[in-house]
Amino acid sequence: MYAVEVSDQIMIAHSFRGEVFGPAQKVHGATFVIRVAFLADELDAHGIVVDIARAHDVLKQALAPLNYRNLDELPQFEGTNTTTEFLTRHLFDHLAGAARAGKLGRDGRALKSIRVTVAESPLARAWYEAPLW
Repeated sequence: MYAVEVSDQIMIAHSFRGEVFGPAQKVHGATFVIRVAFLADELDAHGIVVDIARAHDVLKQALAPLNYRNLDELPQFEGTNTTTEFLTRHLFDHLAGAARAGKLGRDGRALKSIRVTVAESPLARAWYEAPLW
């Protein structure tokens, strides 16, 4: 299995509903480090999994609407706890759509899966991985 990983970071604010979250029920900030791995069984004719620059551009596009925003105020997240786990799937969906559309410099059908990891601190992170097809 081959993989190419790109990363970036965002700064957000949000709050959570539910006693399980304790003080995080109040509005608080977070800096998330996001890593996205694109996985394939084989390299393409150019010797790549995906084009790294295109993969990084697609990640930046997925993150731009979230960066420096209070996620509680975004209509698409109304009524949702924007947990680290939730954000992994949200970002996966955007990246998977780009991969399926061939926006990564390779036919998306050749990719096996994508893993999105969101680190909320050096000590804690969550990830979501799923096949593309």
